[in-house]
Amino acid sequence: MKKLITLLVITLCISLTAQNSSKDSTETRWDMVKYDVENMFKGVGYSYARPLHWQGKQWAQFGAVVGGTGLVYLADDNTSRFIRNNREGIPKFIRDYGEFYGSPANNYLATSGVYAAGLITKNEKLRRTGVLLISSATSAGLLQQVLKSVVGRARPLADLGKDTFDPFNSSRNFHSFPSGHALLAFTNAYAIGKQFKNPWVKAGIYTLGAIPGVSRVWDGQHWLSDMVFAFAISIATVESIDRYLDKKYDEKYNNQQKMVSWNLNFGPGQMGVTVNF
Repeated sequence: MKKLITLLVITLCISLTAQNSSKDSTETRWDMVKYDVENMFKGVGYSYARPLHWQGKQWAQFGAVVGGTGLVYLADDNTSRFIRNNREGIPKFIRDYGEFYGSPANNYLATSGVYAAGLITKNEKLRRTGVLLISSATSAGLLQQVLKSVVGRARPLADLGKDTFDPFNSSRNFHSFPSGHALLAFTNAYAIGKQFKNPWVKAGIYTLGAIPGVSRVWDGQHWLSDMVFAFAISIATVESIDRYLDKKYDEKYNNQQKMVSWNLNFGPGQMGVTVNF
């Protein structure tokens, strides 16, 4: 599985390098590292401060995320049970990939690999992508750790039901909301997907990024609503830090106007999610 992750990182680096060849630079790599690390920390701070500047539109979007998560929450028992019951029908290598890539250690191994490639080649596109990946994962990862403790939701495997909450319980059985695997993996996928305009490429990247989150529902570690809210945090965090990095780097690689939009669809006996990008 490590070989697969390494191959994916190499493929990404080659693709991004092909889109933007390295430019001659008199900067030393040490100067680049200092500049990039500073932007990583400031990008994290920027993402946490954004709610203080939200206006009507942003609060409406936040309300839609909370409302959508609440609707998914109402159906958590049935949807999560259905996903768990179909676990054995999923190829083992896909389940293994989801578990492996969603872990924090392996996640940072991949993101650091992208940044290291950009630093070695002095390729600004790769460097900036690495900065976006690392700072977004750090910001979203710290937030989910706090939320897990504050919310204290019981995991499905605890057999206590979807409505059981015990805030600040140190047991991992009460650290279900939101899903850390889903959040870290989809944060990477969303940040990388912003580098490409082809919708099919985007769809493939988002699918790979969603698998770790779904795998945790397969394994009974999280409810479906845990995964949905994690995806929302991922998108908001990447968009926020991306806007900050636009101010710090000459090249504007990630300032596409159209964001991913998520729509919940309901019908008799069914529920679905439509993703537009």
